[in-house]
Amino acid sequence: MSDVVRREDRAALAIVTLNRPARHNAMDDEMSDVFHGTLYAALDDPGVSAILLRAEGKSFCSGRDTSVLGHRARAESDFHFVRRHQDSRLRMMDSTKPIVAAVKGAAIGGGCEMALACDMRISDTTLTMGLPEIDYGLLPDTGGTQLLTALVGPSRAKYMIMSGRRIDAATALAWGAIDLVVEPGELDAAALELASELAAKPPINLAMAKQMIDMMHGPAIRAGTRAELLAQTALFQTADYHEARAARREKRAPVYKGN
Repeated sequence: MSDVVRREDRAALAIVTLNRPARHNAMDDEMSDVFHGTLYAALDDPGVSAILLRAEGKSFCSGRDTSVLGHRARAESDFHFVRRHQDSRLRMMDSTKPIVAAVKGAAIGGGCEMALACDMRISDTTLTMGLPEIDYGLLPDTGGTQLLTALVGPSRAKYMIMSGRRIDAATALAWGAIDLVVEPGELDAAALELASELAAKPPINLAMAKQMIDMMHGPAIRAGTRAELLAQTALFQTADYHEARAARREKRAPVYKGN
C-alpha cells in the first residue's frame, strides 16, 4: 500500500498523516483515494474516539495537485467527481468523532477546506490559508463557502473567496478560522496533546456534544455544500473557466467575458 497517507493508533486516538511533502501534500488521484480510504476506516473504527489530522513537511495541504487539475481518473462527470469529494467533507462533519487538524504552511484550496471541515484547528506561525479557486475560473466546492462563513462571518468569507487572497496565521486566529497558534517546533506536540485529551473522554459525550453544537450551522452547511456542487458543475462549462485555464497555460492575463 502507498504511504502517501499513513495511520497510527495511540490508544483511542487515530493519527492520520499526509505524507507527500515534496508536493506540499497536494492531492493527486492516488493520494486522494488513499486518504479517503484511510480516513473512512478511522471514522468507522469502533476503537477510535478521536482523530488527529497532520502532515509531514512544510505544508498541511496545498490542495489538488495542479498537474491533474481538470483530470478525471475514473472517467466520471464533473458532477460525480465533485460530489464524491464533497462526501468526504460531509462524512468528517457528520462523524460523531472529533477531528483535530494540525495545520502549517500552505492550507490552500481543498487543503483549506479539509482543515475547515475538522472540529478544531491548531496551526503554527507559518500558516498561509486561502481559497484561490476564483483565479482558476471556479469556486470552492467541498464546503469552503459554507464552512468558512460559519467560522469567520459573511464579509470575511467574501473577502477571501471573491478576491482569492490568502491570510496568515495571526489573521486566521483573529478571525476564528484557527483556534490556537503555536511556534513551528511546538505544533505536533500541541495538537497531539489536545487530540489525546479528547480521545480519553467518554465517546458518547463527545458524540452528543459535537452533534448539538453542529446543529447551529450543520443543516445550512450541508445544503450550501450541495449548492456548491451545482455551481461548480456549471462553472466547468463556462467560457471564463476555459479562458482562465488558457491564460495560466500561456502565462498571460485572462480576458473574461462573463459567461
